[in-house]
Amino acid sequence: MNLYIGNLSFKVDKELLRELFEQFGIVKSVKLVVERQEGRKKVYAFVEMQDDTAGQLACDRLNESTLMGRNLVVSKAKNPFYAKMPFRTVEQG
Repeated sequence: MNLYIGNLSFKVDKELLRELFEQFGIVKSVKLVVERQEGRKKVYAFVEMQDDTAGQLACDRLNESTLMGRNLVVSKAKNPFYAKMPFRTVEQG
């Protein structure tokens, strides 16, 4: 299951996200994306979990939780194709 993680701090890194999501199952990949909009950074990520059960559990537990002072938005990625695109990706793994 591909998950979208929004409202991330610009200080977050993929290792921290991997550790956070590994509590719920095997993480296949983490893609951290940084976009610049009107001089500001927008940071979000896609996390691919090995199975849907782990992905759903991560959504249920982490959505609206706090990480680095920000309330996370965690949901199933709406467009799996976009989640796999390499452009604008800062870190993959």
